[in-house]
Amino acid sequence: MGRTVLIMSALQLSFLPLKEPLGFIKVLEWVFSIFSFATCGGYSGKTELVVTCVNTTYPDNKTIQASFMYPFRLYNYVFEGIGDKFCGEPWPAFHLTGDYSSPSQFYVAIAVLAFLYCIGALVLYLGYWQLYQSTSKLTLIDFIFTVIFAFLWLVSASAWAKGLTDVKTATSPQNIAEYHCKPPIKCNPGMESHMGSLNISVAFGFLNLILWAGNAWFVYKETNLHKPPPSHIEEGHGNIPPPSSM
Repeated sequence: MGRTVLIMSALQLSFLPLKEPLGFIKVLEWVFSIFSFATCGGYSGKTELVVTCVNTTYPDNKTIQASFMYPFRLYNYVFEGIGDKFCGEPWPAFHLTGDYSSPSQFYVAIAVLAFLYCIGALVLYLGYWQLYQSTSKLTLIDFIFTVIFAFLWLVSASAWAKGLTDVKTATSPQNIAEYHCKPPIKCNPGMESHMGSLNISVAFGFLNLILWAGNAWFVYKETNLHKPPPSHIEEGHGNIPPPSSM
């Protein structure tokens, strides 16, 4: 109870830290983390094929579509648009292939954690700025977490960039038509899903890397690693007490 009262008594709301790079960059990190998980986690698209029966007895020609979305477990999605039979034969379930959930979910998880950490850091900056500057443990913890997040953004953005390349390859109508359709069925590529938002998510990932790496320097300047605490000089010279007056 006493600790809670002490924390509440230290609360002094001030927006001055937002005028400094430390606070301003933290706001940018908060905003860009939202864009990162929103552009990736909110994506849905579809790929399309035009299937034709090579056998002239069944001159069927139909368009089939497979919808897919985050987290890109593509093997769960089936091409739809054909009934039970096609080209005089039973039509089997035609799935997309591949599972790219690991890099996408890892990327979104880092974005969400960064978002939450930014909220906590901004509460600390705006409400307890004096306490933050005067407590060496808080600045050091902030520095360590900032460096960790910079590294995690590097890893997650790189992994998701590779994963996105694989998603594009696996959902490309040209590739599906070339490698997955066999006689008596001929496939032609149809419309391809636009992945502009996913490209933007990768860009935001590397932008977050730059922001967190740059912010690490400003947080480092607040720690005792950069500016050691002022030493307390004892009265007199060294450990010799001053002569007492008679």
